[in-house]
Amino acid sequence: MLVWFALLLTACHLPVLVRLVRQWSRDEDMGHGFFVPLVVAYIIWQKREQWLALTPAPSWWGLAVVIGAALQSYLANLGAELFLARTAFVISLIGMVLFLGGWAYLRVLAFPLALLFLMVPIPAIIYNQITLPLQFLASQLAAAALSLMGIPVLREGNILELPSQSLSVVEACSGIRSLLSLTFLALVYGFLFEPQRIGMRITLLLATVPIAIAANASRVTITGLLSEYKSEWAEGFFHLAEGWVIFMAALAALVAFHQLLNLVTRGRHARA
Repeated sequence: MLVWFALLLTACHLPVLVRLVRQWSRDEDMGHGFFVPLVVAYIIWQKREQWLALTPAPSWWGLAVVIGAALQSYLANLGAELFLARTAFVISLIGMVLFLGGWAYLRVLAFPLALLFLMVPIPAIIYNQITLPLQFLASQLAAAALSLMGIPVLREGNILELPSQSLSVVEACSGIRSLLSLTFLALVYGFLFEPQRIGMRITLLLATVPIAIAANASRVTITGLLSEYKSEWAEGFFHLAEGWVIFMAALAALVAFHQLLNLVTRGRHARA
């Protein structure tokens, strides 16, 4: 019955979901959006022994949540507010689980359902408030690193004046893309490898912020170095490949940080 109602909800929200998938394919910041539903389905399947063992205890609060989400979707579509229209679908799914299964089902499926919010792009007003400070921070850190390497650089806002050319740290280089994708991966990684230690999962999630900032600053620094050696290496394919390499390095840094925390924890337990 849960699957049947989920299909009905999907049909009701189909126009909004189609536009959402289109944005995933066009917006590089949301490239991870394609993987979110797949990972959520996998986690729900991994938890099948828990939710199959439960006895459904429907709650009328779930119906109230579904009605509230429907009203949210209606108002959002009237005002062309994409974020509210898209999150209404996720809220509807949460309400459906509560209405048909009850609170026990919702507790078991809370994490994968919450992950679905990460497939929705953040509102433009919040996006702009985040990206601008990240642009300035990345340019500031890159300027300091380039200066330490002996390369003369003058920073004016998010623009780095190098001897051979000017390097602009635009929105695409703000690091928000790495931060969003790394946040999603940190949550999934923590769930898979630290299912019992909530504190460790929170620590890994918080660690994504400095790791993403450091990774993006490194990318801008490397771009500055490459542009001084060969200007075409700082754009096009090379710039894109550099971004992938830096992101994988950031992911590796997150895993290494987790292993380091485990070593420290084992050392403390051994001394105790």
